[in-house]
Amino acid sequence: MEQIFYLSLPLVSYQKAWELQLSLVEKVYRENLPGFLLLLEHQPVITLGRSANTANLRLSLERLREKGIEVFWVERGGDVTYHGPGQIVGYPIFNLRFFGKDVHLFVRSLEEVLIRFLQGYQVEGFRFPPYTGVWVNQQKPEKIAAIGVAVRRWVTFHGFAFNVSTSLTPFSYIVPCGIQGFGVTSLEKCTGKEYSFEERRAMGREIGKLFEEVFSFPVKELSAASQGVLLDFLEKNGKESWSLASLLD
Repeated sequence: MEQIFYLSLPLVSYQKAWELQLSLVEKVYRENLPGFLLLLEHQPVITLGRSANTANLRLSLERLREKGIEVFWVERGGDVTYHGPGQIVGYPIFNLRFFGKDVHLFVRSLEEVLIRFLQGYQVEGFRFPPYTGVWVNQQKPEKIAAIGVAVRRWVTFHGFAFNVSTSLTPFSYIVPCGIQGFGVTSLEKCTGKEYSFEERRAMGREIGKLFEEVFSFPVKELSAASQGVLLDFLEKNGKESWSLASLLD
């Protein structure tokens, strides 16, 4: 049966996750696979997309590095955003040939996954045109999830960043997504509850199930041993190849 393969990885550097995405993009394209879903957390990093304006960095690159925050220019759409521990980052490497070759629908579907996820925590999430992403607090909108994707030969990469227990302080170092006048929030702030790393990993599994529901496509979580193959791939800088068969039980 054709299916999306879901991987829940631990804290991963941005560079390593980017290398893994590119490898998966090529594999999905060459082998015409439906795709992979990576869910992970990043060490502190600021990324700037294709339409980013450096004026939206409120601190110099040197000052950011002093604070332990890396900076990357990347291929995704959108402006500037922050990733860090406590944030669920999702990278759907999806072959849009299986999903109607509709990038706009793909982005709306990512939003729908996260809106449904929030419902499970009694938080109302909503779209806030013309801005991409998921927002909360109708009276005073705040962004809880940023979305920025790239598409190469109908295969998507990059994706979303959902704030669970993320420190919001680093967002003050940038103009998030280049949007003035609106704040950024987290699930922890919305619910008044704290969420451990283990709880965030469990949330990842909930999100995986919602991808299956929203995209109407089977999603299979790879075993810990299979995920170990990819972690090993990351550690070796992608210099050794791996086969899909090596991941399957």
